[in-house]
Amino acid sequence: MPPSESLYADVERALQSLENPRAAKNIVAAGMVHDLVVDPDGAVTFTFELTRDDPANLVREARKVARAVPGVTAVTINVKDSAGAGAGRAPARPNPATVPPPPTPIEQPNLGAVLAISSGKGGVGKSTVSANLAAALAQAGHRVGLMDGDIYGPNIPRMMGASGKPEVHDHRIQPLHAHGVKLMSLGFLVERDAPAIWRGPIIMKIIQQFLRDVEWGELDYFLVDLPPGTGDAQLSLAQSIQMRGAVIVTTPQEMAVGDSLRGAKMFERVGVPVLGIVENMSYFVCPHCGVRSNVFLAGGGERLANELKVPLLGQVPLQAHMADLADEGSPIVIAEPTSPAAVALKEIAGRLAEQLVPR
Repeated sequence: MPPSESLYADVERALQSLENPRAAKNIVAAGMVHDLVVDPDGAVTFTFELTRDDPANLVREARKVARAVPGVTAVTINVKDSAGAGAGRAPARPNPATVPPPPTPIEQPNLGAVLAISSGKGGVGKSTVSANLAAALAQAGHRVGLMDGDIYGPNIPRMMGASGKPEVHDHRIQPLHAHGVKLMSLGFLVERDAPAIWRGPIIMKIIQQFLRDVEWGELDYFLVDLPPGTGDAQLSLAQSIQMRGAVIVTTPQEMAVGDSLRGAKMFERVGVPVLGIVENMSYFVCPHCGVRSNVFLAGGGERLANELKVPLLGQVPLQAHMADLADEGSPIVIAEPTSPAAVALKEIAGRLAEQLVPR
């Protein structure tokens, strides 16, 4: 038998060792694995069919068992949402008259006040604001959870200095801890270089699993760092849980403000109040002479807040070493608590705490 054929058989046997609890069969017998290819160099490729009722971590487990086969050099999985259709059968075209309404958001009182941190565009520092607000609230003595809802680019693990695989006890995922904050992110569950090539139903499944299958315990505040834009993650969160509100992060430039306006309007349409605007990279204070300079155009955050009729929660200045500290896993409110950026972020956390008194 040629080496590639032998390796093919080994990979197939490894995948057969992984059971789908919903189907009570292994994933190969359940018809979830298709188009398995093993090239002469040991690179494995296959399509994995996943319905919204299947555990999302099956993809990670399939990659793990295939990668563990001796001789395998790489594993590429193309995830396909089968929408409940049987193997080899095209899913039926939905009749608009029979499409069920979106799920009703549920209450999870143990999470306390649920707050979405969002932005209209990438690169405005939304994850930096999320990490620092969570750390500042924890510093103030509150019980805080931070969920990384950015499935495509999870940055919270690095910014909070946390790593490792979460443990599972009694079928409940245990969150990691850093700076007094409970954390969950897809970055803890997949390899650092693994791209998340997933469609909407898979994103919704992951978000629901993070909300309901993680042992968050009793919290006062639960922050969700969302990806930029108005896509699947935002809608999935709004449909999955009752939120107390959203904070929109922007920078002063008009391009960022315009995108943030669309993001804020999306939350209004799904019944989530916008609690306020955070203007990041607002200005720069010279560390030597103390002179304040506007690096970008000034006033964008205030104009956005006025248009939405919500408060401008604060303006966070540019600060030297802030990006370096984020890369090191040290939020600025922890590493340099008296610096201008840290003071601004702690003031914003205080204003939010006043609005989000736990029920």
